[in-house]
Amino acid sequence: MLLLVVHQLWWTNRQARQGAQDKVQALERQWEAAPTGGGQSGETDGERVDEAGAAPSSPPTAGDGAAPESPPGRSSRERSAPRWDQAYAVLRIPRLGVVAPVAQGIAKKGVLDKGYIGHYPQTAQPGEAGNFALAGHRNTHGEPFRRIDRLRAGDEIKVETREGVYVYAVDRSLPQTSPRDTGVIERVPRSLVKPGAGYDEPGYYVTLTTCTPEYSSKHRLVVWGKLKSVKPR
Repeated sequence: MLLLVVHQLWWTNRQARQGAQDKVQALERQWEAAPTGGGQSGETDGERVDEAGAAPSSPPTAGDGAAPESPPGRSSRERSAPRWDQAYAVLRIPRLGVVAPVAQGIAKKGVLDKGYIGHYPQTAQPGEAGNFALAGHRNTHGEPFRRIDRLRAGDEIKVETREGVYVYAVDRSLPQTSPRDTGVIERVPRSLVKPGAGYDEPGYYVTLTTCTPEYSSKHRLVVWGKLKSVKPR
């Protein structure tokens, strides 16, 4: 029993963190070797978005909830989804010291248990209109989301891809909801369990989800942010 506890609480963390760090370094080398010139869509370096989370050049209209065909800094040909379990981005949360690869999918074996952050496949990609929704372990296997309950409004969440860096600012959180509360990862995120939590208008959102309380999977903790700036490569 003691060996099992040591394996779960120490060895899985050590193994996953090392593997995740190696993957981050591999992605960075890959991007450096093959720059894409992400500024082809015409945005200026580090372009800011408005308070509603919409790009100034093509905001969603209030009446129809329309969204731009391509996100800031990315062309339509770059929007194809990565294959299942492929690591294709790096998530950085400066306040928490988190640096972890982001992979397509939220399977435990192929993604989360490797210390990666998992991208909910039917949600937006980084920088796209809608909701870029992510999941990560809070305990064991690298536990990249262990301290996301400490995030506060304004804290930055950075997502780096081959095309550029997308900076989101933490805006709201939901300390506890049901694991079946799918509303929190919808295009316009809003809790189905606690209807007062979430948003009413289209925008450019990021959602972080993890288990709560610690060492339990009974509930989910949710943190939301809005796109603040885009820096194409």
